[in-house]
Amino acid sequence: MSQPSLIERLGILADAAKYDASCASSGTTRRTSKDGAKGGGKAIGSTEGMGICHAYAPDGRCISLLKILLTNHCVFDCHYCINRKSSNVRRARFTPQEVADLTMAFYKRNYIEGLFLSSGIVKSSSHTMEQLIEAARILREEHEFRGYIHLKTIPEADSELVTRAGLYADRVSINVELPTLAGLTRLAPDKNAATIEGAMDTVKAAIVEAKDACKRFKSAPRFAPAGQSTQMIVGADGASDADIVGKASRLYGDYRLRRVYYSAFSPIPDASAVLPLQRPPLIREHRLYQSDWLMRFYGFAPEEVQQAAGTDGMLPLDIDPKLAWALKFRDQFPVDVNRAPRETLLRVPGLGTRAVGAILSARRHRTLRLDDVARLTVSIAKLRPFIVTADWRPTLLTERADLKTLIAPPKAQQLELFAA
Repeated sequence: MSQPSLIERLGILADAAKYDASCASSGTTRRTSKDGAKGGGKAIGSTEGMGICHAYAPDGRCISLLKILLTNHCVFDCHYCINRKSSNVRRARFTPQEVADLTMAFYKRNYIEGLFLSSGIVKSSSHTMEQLIEAARILREEHEFRGYIHLKTIPEADSELVTRAGLYADRVSINVELPTLAGLTRLAPDKNAATIEGAMDTVKAAIVEAKDACKRFKSAPRFAPAGQSTQMIVGADGASDADIVGKASRLYGDYRLRRVYYSAFSPIPDASAVLPLQRPPLIREHRLYQSDWLMRFYGFAPEEVQQAAGTDGMLPLDIDPKLAWALKFRDQFPVDVNRAPRETLLRVPGLGTRAVGAILSARRHRTLRLDDVARLTVSIAKLRPFIVTADWRPTLLTERADLKTLIAPPKAQQLELFAA
């Protein structure tokens, strides 16, 4: 069989990488300059460029990345993965030099500012890891590439290789794959939870050691300055949202992760019989990201976020976790916006970190009224039962049995793309 052309392999390996959620792609319809009204490719602009996705820096900048796999060949047979050994997908493979050349070609055309590189496992985990590192080494040492590099690290590889990856990459990530040990054992029999977390521990130790060395020696090499992250698949096993929140909290604490990404399980072609037939609603993934935000930026303990879930351990889909928690613990409200500390204001549904900062700043100069707070939020109706201002007190509104129906957003229905 003839080797696919470079553009064909780029199409295959960019498409295979789309299931990785560790950098966020922007949603858009596919358009090509060849479909211009005048025909003949005379239109300007195209969104069909393969392998380009967007990630966001902590300061809000949007960074374009070439997001590809080194190869979609794989010796593992994880049931949820489209690239698993028993899958019938078309296979392709890049060499490290080809990945470096593609990255530089895209970069010089101003298409991208960095590279996101992952891979299936070929020959062995260590061999594949060496190939990933070699692509990053060529970029850094031979091309003096200073753009962003995110390397997926293979936990089963030799620990020395895992450590070397961080010397070339800005960020490394190791997927824990599934939230529970039972789910990992059933759906990814070739993977081991202890090995995955052992590799994350190795990366954490290397990051700490490198930061310490940088404080003492100016010439100390940097190691993954953007830290490490991980990804969990949601909905492929029976894990509840409470299980996922607990797992994420432990990972943040034990391994100092910068991010935990949640990827709603998506049915794949020729799916294994052990997988669910339907994907979970995408809003579930959104609620998990909201709960993640509550723990990282709003001072909620994991146990408090879990208390927002129902008896089945699932977060409500019709309201956000913060509002669900507030409705369960109404004795914590109303909160006086003119007196309450920052950590208490952050628990008020409808108040974000910016609004709380603005309230703290404004109340130094005057007493806030309801209209003042309304100008800082999207919906004052959502806040009214939970706050006290100079001219507003909810009295019995907070205790009303039908409070949820009064302030919850209208129920939205997620449409199915191929519904009749």
